Amino acid sequence: MKRFLLLVLFPLLLVSCGSSRTATHTAQKTSIKKSEAIVKYAKSFDGTRYKFGGTTKSGMDCSGLVYVSYKKENITIPRVSKDMAKTGKRISLSKAKKGDLLFFKTLKNKNVINHVGLIIENKRGKILFIHSTTSKGVIISSLDENYWKNTFVEVRKVI
Repeated sequence: MKRFLLLVLFPLLLVSCGSSRTATHTAQKTSIKKSEAIVKYAKSFDGTRYKFGGTTKSGMDCSGLVYVSYKKENITIPRVSKDMAKTGKRISLSKAKKGDLLFFKTLKNKNVINHVGLIIENKRGKILFIHSTTSKGVIISSLDENYWKNTFVEVRKVI
């Protein structure tokens, strides 16, 4: 009887483990596709002028860029960068991937997150991100640049 039960249960365990692995793999593929689409949409705003509170090609602020890029993929996140910094999961910079969010504190007299960027590439630790600055509008920058390196706070994975 014990052998019979083992013969029946063992294949069931194998099947359930296999389907779990497949589901995880499928979820990862979906996440990668969404990240690609989010980044592609964000890049379509490259060169857009800065506008406080802006979320369109006529003007965009940093959190507006991230907000509309995620919204295009039906992912709802807060509209303001300091609130975005409470979304998702904090991860180490070494695990950052395309589509993850970088947060910064750029105000000298205030200890608050006030800027966000979207990672568009991480090749061998060199991170490029797209964001909107008051001086240049939507641009691509490197986390290796001194200003961004010195004001960087954290990276978060939302999807």
